[in-house]
Amino acid sequence: MSGNDLLSVVRSHWLGILLITVLMVGGSLGWYVLQPKVYAAESSGIVVTAGAENLGMSLAGDSLAKSKAKGYQSVGESILVAESVIKTLALQQSASDITRSISVSVPLDSVEIRITARSSDPQTAQNVADAWVAALAAQVYELDKENASPGTEPVTKIVPLAKATLPSAPISPLLTATLGIGLAAGLLIGLGYALARNHFDRRIRASGEIERLFGLAVVGTLPLDKRLSQKSSVLENTSGIHRVPGGHAMAEALRELRTNLTFIDVDNPPRILLITSSLPSEGKSTVTSNLAATIAAAGNDVIVIDADLRRPTVHQVFGVLPDVGVTDVLSGRASIDDVLQEWGPNPRLRILTAGRIPPNPSELLGSRAMEHLLKDLSQRAIVLIDAPPLLPVTDAAVLSRVADGTLVVARARKTTRDTLYRALGNLTRVRGRVLGVILNCVATNGPGDLNYGYYGAYGSADDAQAPSPRSLGTSRMSGPGPAQPALGGQGFEASSTWPDPVESAEVTSQATLSGLDGTLTADHASSLIESPDASAFLDPVSQWRSPADGARGRRSAPPR
Repeated sequence: MSGNDLLSVVRSHWLGILLITVLMVGGSLGWYVLQPKVYAAESSGIVVTAGAENLGMSLAGDSLAKSKAKGYQSVGESILVAESVIKTLALQQSASDITRSISVSVPLDSVEIRITARSSDPQTAQNVADAWVAALAAQVYELDKENASPGTEPVTKIVPLAKATLPSAPISPLLTATLGIGLAAGLLIGLGYALARNHFDRRIRASGEIERLFGLAVVGTLPLDKRLSQKSSVLENTSGIHRVPGGHAMAEALRELRTNLTFIDVDNPPRILLITSSLPSEGKSTVTSNLAATIAAAGNDVIVIDADLRRPTVHQVFGVLPDVGVTDVLSGRASIDDVLQEWGPNPRLRILTAGRIPPNPSELLGSRAMEHLLKDLSQRAIVLIDAPPLLPVTDAAVLSRVADGTLVVARARKTTRDTLYRALGNLTRVRGRVLGVILNCVATNGPGDLNYGYYGAYGSADDAQAPSPRSLGTSRMSGPGPAQPALGGQGFEASSTWPDPVESAEVTSQATLSGLDGTLTADHASSLIESPDASAFLDPVSQWRSPADGARGRRSAPPR
């Protein structure tokens, strides 16, 4: 892991690291308060030889005194000295206990003997240190006198050198050391927690993960904005005015996305963009709608197609009529010009709603009539297709084969690496062209949280009837518009130009729908749409064989 990766982990989990550190520091402070305080006092004596009655001569010392000092160290640690001190001070401790609280040391090449006494009471520590030197001197005198010749005094003796002072602060525990250990332990444990969370947490948090793991470009990064949780929220109209107060960050991110799409393929810019996601509630419809409004605000004609024939919602975003749409055109009940609806705030943006809900949408979306429809619309404007998620159903994978490119929306801190891997694998198996990933709901330092989601469980279409349109702008049916230069070379601005398409396609009421397993007429498709028996359709993806795999159902790895 590089330094940048480690920094990214710390930034992602800084709150957990901070909380653990605070808890550890608080715990260490509590431990400090509960621990008994220990005070230490030190006194000393020196070994002098006979005739060395003054201090100056004693400090000079000689080899005999130095050798005696080392021998007296063991005497100072004996039970005999401890019992003498206990008797002198009338202590309530045993000799073994008080001995454990005493340290006797002799500095190198010195005649000095140092006594350090430790106690929970500073006065007791001072008294014991002084009494220990006196008791040691008496004990040494008695031992040497027994070994001396009768009638003679011992050659060496111990005399006090420095009295112990009353300790003013405890030596243990130390507040600064305790807090320092707690802080260091908290940071280490917090960092370990962050690394463990980062290892086991499969959610995507930053664009760098997508580029590193999948080898795909992140063409746009959109910030969190809770004001877009409403399905009718669109940031820009014709004048580029922010319809959501404070939505400047999101609007700028959308403009950056619009510009980035310009450079994906300068020589052959995409005119039909499919926008999907791995799972529901990742914000693809919000991204599609606001990207379309942003492109239209730059002076380009845009058509948004609601290709989610199971749970359509685009009409809610723009407040247009949901009654007729894609399915009506494909079945021959209506023409394109009859069902395209202009968005009130910006007539350059037109919407093709889903229309009536069919029992098996994959068959219609994979038909030749749908391909002709998309080619026809691409002559008029840039086409953005709001498709269902890739993993619950196969609709988006079917459409990706006829679109110029696919943009996959991933929601930061929700979409996992595994789900994105599987979603990209679905596109790879049908040879769909993936232009890049849009990372949505990226946390920023600003306020707001985009909490968008509209999908429930993918089940029958009975509960998927569209609700009444919202009041976001007015709409009207529009006729055919002039051929519009698409978003090209210099960016998605009003002055941008896009090469005119070489081919054109017409969609009539007798259009032929060609599935992968046969050919259906438009009249037959109409009857199937009205039929409640979903088994009348065959899922084209389930019949598809990958030329690369050579076997039905065999998976291909997504681009890495």
